[in-house]
Amino acid sequence: MKYKFDYLVFIGRFQPFHLAHMQTIKIALQQSQQVILALGSAQQERNIKNPFLATEREEMILSNFSEADQKRIKFVHVIDVYNDEKWQKLVKSLVSEVVEAEAKVGLIGHFKDESSYYLSLFPEWEMVELDSLVGAISATPLREAYYRGEVVESAFPLGTSEFLHKFKNNEIYQQLVNKFELNDKTNLG
Repeated sequence: MKYKFDYLVFIGRFQPFHLAHMQTIKIALQQSQQVILALGSAQQERNIKNPFLATEREEMILSNFSEADQKRIKFVHVIDVYNDEKWQKLVKSLVSEVVEAEAKVGLIGHFKDESSYYLSLFPEWEMVELDSLVGAISATPLREAYYRGEVVESAFPLGTSEFLHKFKNNEIYQQLVNKFELNDKTNLG
């Protein structure tokens, strides 16, 4: 099969991985030989905004794909760098370690709001711009529901849902719930 790209890069935190993320990867797999997921906020620290480590997100994501597709998905771990120029260089450097020389690399994503400006930081990569997918899911309310004990099944592929239910049995989950509740009370006061 002939693909338009050798590699398509999809940048995100995937905290957690939901149906719109999955739909984006499926589109990328139709257009590219390989898909590189640049997992943001990959430092080894958890907080209520970033509850899952990069390795856990890899597991969560791959659990939703066939073995053949799993072989076409690569990961790079991007730590938070609060400087656009340094962050852009970091992403490009990590991607360059995965791609072969002279490969055609593209970037796939959706300009959902002002937070998506980072997509314009890679003009050397052809942009595959997507329209809003699956009712414009946002991970923030999904995380908030999760901390209240609910897994919004309709927003997640099966592998993610199973991962989230299993993770609830982890003491780390209860620590995150406690931080969320404390943060919630602080913001009400």
